[in-house]
Amino acid sequence: MKIHPTAIVDSKAELHESVEVGAYTIIEKDVVIGEGTVIETGARIFAGTKLGKFNKVHHGAVIGVGPQDLGFDPSTPSKTIIGDNNTFKEYSNIHKGTKVDSPTIIGNRNYVMGNAHVGHDCILGDDNILTHGLVLAGHVTVGNKAFISGLVAVHQFCFVGDYAMIAGCSKVVQDVPPFATADGNPCTIIGLNTVGLKRGGFSPETRSAIKNAYKTIYHSGLNYRTALDQLEKESGHPAEVLQIIKFFRNSDRGVMNHR
Repeated sequence: MKIHPTAIVDSKAELHESVEVGAYTIIEKDVVIGEGTVIETGARIFAGTKLGKFNKVHHGAVIGVGPQDLGFDPSTPSKTIIGDNNTFKEYSNIHKGTKVDSPTIIGNRNYVMGNAHVGHDCILGDDNILTHGLVLAGHVTVGNKAFISGLVAVHQFCFVGDYAMIAGCSKVVQDVPPFATADGNPCTIIGLNTVGLKRGGFSPETRSAIKNAYKTIYHSGLNYRTALDQLEKESGHPAEVLQIIKFFRNSDRGVMNHR
């Protein structure tokens, strides 16, 4: 195991023999780090963190630190659970959950850029890109393959759907539906994430079905519920359209409007 002599690793931490730990990094007790993971210099991994395989934690990153929640009891043994092949760039910070049974969860192959903040009790799926300086407040859920640009601020309890794209410096106070692009302060939908859908290998027919579904929801003159009822009565929708309908139906904060 390649552990720099200046690093401090608690004897109760569990590190795979292939893990590398850089200078001046601190790894606390009750930490599990999987195969092939590299922790660079000056990072800190707090108690209750589980890192999977082949993650990369860059200089100064902070993983599993206590929540910024005035009601949090520091003695609560809450958790941060992280999957495989994630990247946490310089000075990014990930906060653990507020309760024993509600950890902060990050899936696989996410790329978290410098100074990005993932708040307590957040849940991230797979293959998301969180760019420089963004802020996810507590209890934010992000699906899969979303792209959230720099300096975006996402309000607590918001959902960001699969393949959603949020433009830089946006203020997000409601849910961002899947396959859409959002921008503004406050944020609104400005169209489809066309580039993301093409890169994701969606067929022209599926992209057209997604576009038509959003036309019905946003531009038919019907209220959301009636528009969703109309879509549900129609047959032959691809799974992506059914996903959109379900997203709107399940939204607690409400889905943001079209511009």
